[in-house]
Amino acid sequence: MAQTIQFKQVDVFSTTPFSGNPLAVILDGSALSDAQMQTIARWTNLSETTFVLPPQHPDADYRVRIFTVQGELPFAGHPTLGTAHALLEAGHQSKTPGRMVQECGVGLVNIRVSANGELAFAAPEATLKAWAHPGAAAALNSEAFDMQQTMTIVDMGIRWLLVPMASAQAVLDICPDVPRLAQLLKDAEVTGVMPFGPTSDDDVQYEVRGLLVEQGALTEDPITGSANACLARYLAAQGQSHDYLARQGTAIQRNGRVSVQFRDDGIWIGGKTLTVIDGTLAV
Repeated sequence: MAQTIQFKQVDVFSTTPFSGNPLAVILDGSALSDAQMQTIARWTNLSETTFVLPPQHPDADYRVRIFTVQGELPFAGHPTLGTAHALLEAGHQSKTPGRMVQECGVGLVNIRVSANGELAFAAPEATLKAWAHPGAAAALNSEAFDMQQTMTIVDMGIRWLLVPMASAQAVLDICPDVPRLAQLLKDAEVTGVMPFGPTSDDDVQYEVRGLLVEQGALTEDPITGSANACLARYLAAQGQSHDYLARQGTAIQRNGRVSVQFRDDGIWIGGKTLTVIDGTLAV
């Protein structure tokens, strides 16, 4: 007889259904093997699927394992917010009101729960390394770079290559050469490339994209919490300390919003979350 476990699919960094980044959440993965987790993640065919487990660290409210269709990640941003949303909606009580502590592959990640229901995670510490590659322009089919800034590899358990562009339109105009982009990713040893550029909007300060190559094909991540956290760390290293809003997903007909707040207790990466599927999974 098949076992049933509670399952939710959550739209992350979205104010309306189907405009953000979907996440599958298995609310109790304690009876599942590693192989079963990977099989379920392949089946959902989403960028990530998370599995909630009892915490091992005394300060954590829960532990989460994050799987892509290809393997496990130590940390990712939109799975962090989406999992916290699913647990709160299911009635999970955290140890500290207004805060949740997630245990994952990079250790403990703090999550702030605002009165309006918006969630934000504290960006993990990161290492930054300026990096140049002669094939970057060919890989992105663009030379509209911001020459006042440097391409930088940011590593916070997941690694992104940040590419400063001259404008938001320059970001949107990128049409990657997939084999060359794959070589760029390999040479930089990163998960993906995140071009970013300033907008002329009053409400949104940056346009960003998350570009990856998976199984030889271009994949664009709709809205990427970890890459936006990497960008926040990059900007903070340059002395930026004012809050901003980033837009992501425009090129693939999504409408994601990521808020970044610089506070004394950390850099907070936030956004709206909502459940679009709520039910059980037979395993």
